[in-house]
Amino acid sequence: MTHVMRIHQTGGPEVLCWEEIDLPAPAAGEATVRHEAVGLNFIDIYHRAGVYPVALPSGLGMEGAGVVTAVGAGAADIAVGDRVAYAGGPIEPVGAYAEARNIPADRLVKLPAGIDFKTAAAMMLQGMTAQYLLRRTYRVQAGDTILIHAAAGGVGLIVCQWAKALGATVIGTVGSDDKAALARAHGCDHPIVYARENFVERVRQITGGAGVPVVYDSIGKDTFFASLDCLRPLGLMVSFGNASGTVPPLDLGELTKRGSLFLTRPSLFGYTAQRADLLATAGELFDVVTSGKVKIEVNQTYALKDAARAQADLAARKTTGSTVMLP
Repeated sequence: MTHVMRIHQTGGPEVLCWEEIDLPAPAAGEATVRHEAVGLNFIDIYHRAGVYPVALPSGLGMEGAGVVTAVGAGAADIAVGDRVAYAGGPIEPVGAYAEARNIPADRLVKLPAGIDFKTAAAMMLQGMTAQYLLRRTYRVQAGDTILIHAAAGGVGLIVCQWAKALGATVIGTVGSDDKAALARAHGCDHPIVYARENFVERVRQITGGAGVPVVYDSIGKDTFFASLDCLRPLGLMVSFGNASGTVPPLDLGELTKRGSLFLTRPSLFGYTAQRADLLATAGELFDVVTSGKVKIEVNQTYALKDAARAQADLAARKTTGSTVMLP
């Protein structure tokens, strides 16, 4: 028997149910992974709450790391005993909150020897998100000045370090002085405590009135329009999350009057739908982590059966960096 966390209705953390199931043998093209660590991400809360609908009943969780214990027919490039990690995918996005699961083998990535399971589970979704944001959505160059919201969060700390390694100046918003210190220690040149500072005014001060070429915004409703005001003409607004709620309908004229801005709403799964892209994205992430340019901060660890408490802490912004859950 295998324990899994499931939901039978949407709602708050109380709808999570710790259940026992019989895990079948992997189907053709699948592999069974015994999880050693599972990642916690804000998108898990969106699924639980019904912001991003899933068919019920449903598992939760998009990110995990562990060992392959069985493979189905035709599962290429993966063998029993491989150390692997994954970050969901377009077909089977949820189900990581489990002691073990079956997953299409082509979504698995083999782990380098220098990356342990906790680090892998903490970095796959957030780290590959940072990779596509910095290297593909807007390719950050030395000399750029960028704005990242939630700079002390999981994605934020990775973006700060990686952008700094690329030679960029990093402006980041945070919720407290402690988080400002954490972001600064990870490469954020100008942490802004949004509770007492107007981040639009501060960005304009820092850039000499010019604005930034790109804003990476995972907050959504509370920061969206102010983020547009931080951009220079022809700048790019990258809206990649809704932590404060869904962005209201937008009159496209708002982009015109602010200087012919560009707007995109990317997702990791759009950037890694093809296996070649997945391997390239993960490979570049592994390179910056093993080289020491980016350190993955696992600042919270919970038992997997305590996922409700972990999600509540994440939603209340009590966490910093990355969080993992252990089966």
